[in-house]
Amino acid sequence: MTVRRLKIARAILISLLLLMLRDRSMAQVLGDVVDISEDFRKLENVYFIADRVIGFDPATGRGTLEWTRYMRQPSMSFNKIDLPFVRVRSNEFPATEYDQDPALPFAITFVSPRTIRLRFATRAVEIKDEPSLMLVSVPPHDGSWKIEQTAQGVTYTSPYGRVRLIKDPWRIEFYDRNGRLLTRTQGLNDPATFSTPTPFSFVRRARDLTHSVAASFELAPDEKIFGCGESFTRLNKRGQKIVLYTRDAMGAQSQLMYKPIPFFLSSRGYGIFVHTSTPVTFDFGQSFDQRATLYVGDEFLDLFIFLGDPKEILTEYTALTGRSPVPPLWSFGFWMSRITYKSEDEVRDVAAKLRQYRIPSDVIHLDTGWFETDWRSDYRFSKTRFRDPMKMIADLKRQGFHISLWQYPYFTSKNDLYREAVAKGYAVRSENGRLPAEDAVIDFSNPEAVRWYQSLIADLLKMGVGAIKVDFGEEAPLRGLYASGRTGFYEHNLYPLRYNKAVAELTRQITGEAIIWARSAWAGSQRYPVHWGGDAENTYSAMAATLRAGLSLGLCGFTYWSHDVGGFVERAPRELYRRWLAFGVLSSHTRAHGAPPREPWAYDEAFVEDFRRTVELKYALMPYIYAQAKDSSAHGFPMLRTLFFEYPDDPTSWLIEDEYMFGSDLLVAPLFEESDARQVYLPPGTWIDYQTGKVYRGGQWHRIAAGPIPIVLLVKDHAAIPHAKVAQSTMEIDWSAIELRAFSSDGKGVAGLVTLPGEDVKRVELEPSANGFMLHVDPFKGKVRWSIKGFEAR
Repeated sequence: MTVRRLKIARAILISLLLLMLRDRSMAQVLGDVVDISEDFRKLENVYFIADRVIGFDPATGRGTLEWTRYMRQPSMSFNKIDLPFVRVRSNEFPATEYDQDPALPFAITFVSPRTIRLRFATRAVEIKDEPSLMLVSVPPHDGSWKIEQTAQGVTYTSPYGRVRLIKDPWRIEFYDRNGRLLTRTQGLNDPATFSTPTPFSFVRRARDLTHSVAASFELAPDEKIFGCGESFTRLNKRGQKIVLYTRDAMGAQSQLMYKPIPFFLSSRGYGIFVHTSTPVTFDFGQSFDQRATLYVGDEFLDLFIFLGDPKEILTEYTALTGRSPVPPLWSFGFWMSRITYKSEDEVRDVAAKLRQYRIPSDVIHLDTGWFETDWRSDYRFSKTRFRDPMKMIADLKRQGFHISLWQYPYFTSKNDLYREAVAKGYAVRSENGRLPAEDAVIDFSNPEAVRWYQSLIADLLKMGVGAIKVDFGEEAPLRGLYASGRTGFYEHNLYPLRYNKAVAELTRQITGEAIIWARSAWAGSQRYPVHWGGDAENTYSAMAATLRAGLSLGLCGFTYWSHDVGGFVERAPRELYRRWLAFGVLSSHTRAHGAPPREPWAYDEAFVEDFRRTVELKYALMPYIYAQAKDSSAHGFPMLRTLFFEYPDDPTSWLIEDEYMFGSDLLVAPLFEESDARQVYLPPGTWIDYQTGKVYRGGQWHRIAAGPIPIVLLVKDHAAIPHAKVAQSTMEIDWSAIELRAFSSDGKGVAGLVTLPGEDVKRVELEPSANGFMLHVDPFKGKVRWSIKGFEAR
């Protein structure tokens, strides 16, 4: 082949590659997720790789970082094409107005002795603090870190770790208190390799000249990664690529997420929060095993790095982004629902039957059918099917029932509210600035739109409704124009947080209670509980995926979480429904919901008995649940916890994804197949079967059979678990009579947490006595009649 033909062939090959890559970016259909990592493989983009510090003030943590210019150039070898980085000269005109290798601001500051903040600008703009909906306030500045400076770099030290800045070549390293390297940034030649993993860099996109950033960090060979929001994939995210972009997941077994959260924690002893609302992609060693790369659509990179064990990391993270207030006591009771109750007669009938069959319950939820036209959310009860909704709500409240109502933030063109929302500018505009393409999506970045929307809901709450179901919210238009002055590129992920906030703040204002029932979320949404896991399939696989998702979300600071017991899509299979209900009652909030029938009496008499027995377990445990809720909220901890959250020093606990701790003292292992026994790993210590009294040694696996309630439930040795007499609603619980059950395999003392409505959480201790156990100190000084019961070992 002649040189000329070779050049022509090469040009054709490059053109085809460019067309292929461009087509991938243009082919996106409405609702597809935005994967920022794709920006870092395109030949037409310009890459700027972090290179060296050319100025830095250790006292302020402010400096200037030079970014060297590269492009990807196709390289052929041995019948393959690679895309390595190649150093290039500037291509802008006039050349005198643009830097070949820009020197841009960066900052290392400290929020606390455990929290480091890194900020990088990809344009020549000042780095400064700005208000953020994701943060509870402007992060404080901690001046306790000691500074040591050398010619090569700067080291900052606190009692909990060390941060080392190396100037040339630029690198930042993070160490724990013992001097062990936790992670460090990764440059172009870290490590030396024939591959081309993405270095710490930013890209200038050829399609619009905006920037994306790639923050690359080293992964240790045995490192495990957890979090990222309500992710249905494997619990350990190592080896996965997670696209953090809110999307109606349409189920519980794909990579799509209703609640992506740009936060994760590592088994090495650190966590990272990417403070942005743009699309984000986390590549945890999928593309290159030694590297975690955080791809961020923002032109400004803002990272918070936390040092410590999982509890310490979550305490720090939630101090920044907020903690969940404790929802009202009644919300911890059982929620009876289906899609959908359509009339007052149906609602009154299900309430009557719940009491007739003596199934404890506190909430009846009305889904999409309480309007005149199903799904047409106009915030008015149907006049033909609801005779007197206010009287119905009042009557049911006297019986111990609260009403929850469904709605969503989209108005179809047949909805009368559509015209009002569009006429007054309350809807997100399409990218051409005109009317919405189809549905009118409420623009929650517009304060006037928020007030209008809240006025629609306010009448319902004043009528006596207990909670609003904050459904959907994942599909705010990506290319829409918002009142904030930004497009959906910044507002799409932020939309659930604005939506959650609007309903939660109004609910608290009118009812005084912190409660919504939400499906979508972003960082900070934990301040507005409760969230549930979306439209799961009616399978054991979906049930297991739902648990993984709940555990992942809990590791992102969400204290409260629920799921549709039995799965959502179709009628729940009988045996699946039994096992899923047991998992449901041992969650912070419990709702049976999905395609009808959901009422237990629609199955058979034996099922009703099983259903009642299982729900009664939650009501008996309500003093334990309520105390654990208050304690968890105070610290930003989840109520459903991975085993390693309580046992971080136990290596096997980091591997378990189908068991969990419910609060600090109960271990739960759901049944994910039609068997009455399963293999259960128990962390170190001694464990006692709640249903049978059998004692097990921890730090090993056991095959354990479930009791009458189809789930494996164990109690940590030396735990005191407070119980109440089962009541038909939380309104009827007698809090003046609490039974303390002492679980002690060796007769030694026990302790636990207790609380009463309106009281703080107290620690209760029981000492061994001649007749079993006795109360050491009455934490409520006579307000409670205590009874004490020891377990019988078998």
